[in-house]
Parts: sequence; C-alpha cells; structure tokens
Amino acid sequence: MAKDDGSTPSSIGEAEIVVRAFDSEAGQFRRRHHTVKVTNFTTVLDSLISIKEKEDPSLSVRYSCRMGICGSCAMVVNGKPRLACEAMVSKVGRAGPITVEPMRGHPILRGLVTDFDEFFDKHRSVKPWVMRNNPQERFNTAKEFKQTDEERDTFLPFAECIKCGLCVDACPVSNTNKEFLGPQALAQGYRYYADSKDQGKGRRLELLDTMDATWGCEFAGACSEVCPKGVDPALAIQMLKVETAKHRLLGGSKEK
Repeated sequence: MAKDDGSTPSSIGEAEIVVRAFDSEAGQFRRRHHTVKVTNFTTVLDSLISIKEKEDPSLSVRYSCRMGICGSCAMVVNGKPRLACEAMVSKVGRAGPITVEPMRGHPILRGLVTDFDEFFDKHRSVKPWVMRNNPQERFNTAKEFKQTDEERDTFLPFAECIKCGLCVDACPVSNTNKEFLGPQALAQGYRYYADSKDQGKGRRLELLDTMDATWGCEFAGACSEVCPKGVDPALAIQMLKVETAKHRLLGGSKEK
C-alpha cells in the first residue's frame, strides 16, 4: 500500500457539524446537528455545501471562489471568525463537533449570510482611491507615475485586503460602537495615505481624525490575528495615529 503523504484525498470518516443559523421567517436562531462524510481535504465550506445539497436546502450560505480569494464565505467557526473555505475539518474538528454560525459584527440577513451594506459604506467613506490635485488624472493622464521599490513596499502590505469583514467581526470596538469606522476601512485609509502617488494626505488624516475613526482603536490586535491575507490592520491604524499626531503638530493641512 502506498504511503499517504497527505497530498491525495483519503477518507477520515465522519464529522459532526453544528449549524447555528438565523431563521429570518421566525426571527430567531435555530441550531441543527449534522453528520457529514469527510476526507483530509474537506473544508468547512465543503461540509456546509454538502449539508445544503443533501440535508437542509433551506440553509443559506454565501460563497464564490472556494479558494481564499473572494472573502465571501466569512463566518464564525468554533468561536473564531474565519473563511470557511480555508478551515479544514481535519484541523478545526479535532477536539469534537464543529460549530458554525454567522459573523456577529454585521447585520444578519438569513442563515449564515450577513449584510455588508454598512461595511462597504464605511469602506467608501475613506475615499479608497489615489487622490490627485487634478481630478482628471484619476481617469485620463498623459504620463506614468513611477514608484521606487521602497515607495511601493510602504503601502503594499496593506493592499491585499479582500474585504471579507473578518477583521471587523473580531474587533471589540466595532462590536460595541457601531459608529466606529472599523479596522478594514481605517487600514485602507492608511494604504492610500502611504501611497506616494497620493496628493491628499492632509485631507485623509483630517477626515479620519475622530474618536470614531483613528482614535477609536484600542489596539486589541484581534483584527490582525484573523486576517486571512496577513494584512495588519492594527499596525496600519497605529501608523495613522502617528501620522495624525505629526500632522497636528505641524499645524494641519494647507491642501485645498
């Protein structure tokens, strides 16, 4: 018999999945236990799709790429915000049943699906684009704006955000203050502030210089811990604090 090195699917039996989903018609959560067949490659998302196809067609699950790129399948697995397509049953289910529920930091629509309207409103509020003094340069410019490797590396670590919302769900401030802009939006605010092509730096800092934005962060670090792409929102927000303090000391923006 060939040795199993984990590179090919092999049956590891069954797993118990406990789904705590929101019944929008009843206006309350319902809890159902399911037993699914799994291999060493089965993800939590695979299991949920199987449950929907074979046992509970009423279960609502949002997903798309199934490979950790789109961020659509964000949910809470065993108490931790995760992408269901990256949570391997063989790992998260070692200690017993796997409990799955919708994210808690976003309004719930139905099943395991949450509403992202407010999330994207906050994202848009930080003006997530390169500001230029000549607005026409956003869409039509006659020259290339070059950057050195060092200039690119300043903002690139914060440009990998896939907008899954996990950082917001993990953030204790976002979960207690709905006016707080949240780690995703603030990190993207810093991403564009740090871009050497951006000419609206002072305006950005002043836009975010409030207790519901930059100064609302308590640096718990949970946002960075759950990010599936290694973006460090907590670091980005601390950098915003430093730059905002320096901006204040220099007398504020002279930009129009």
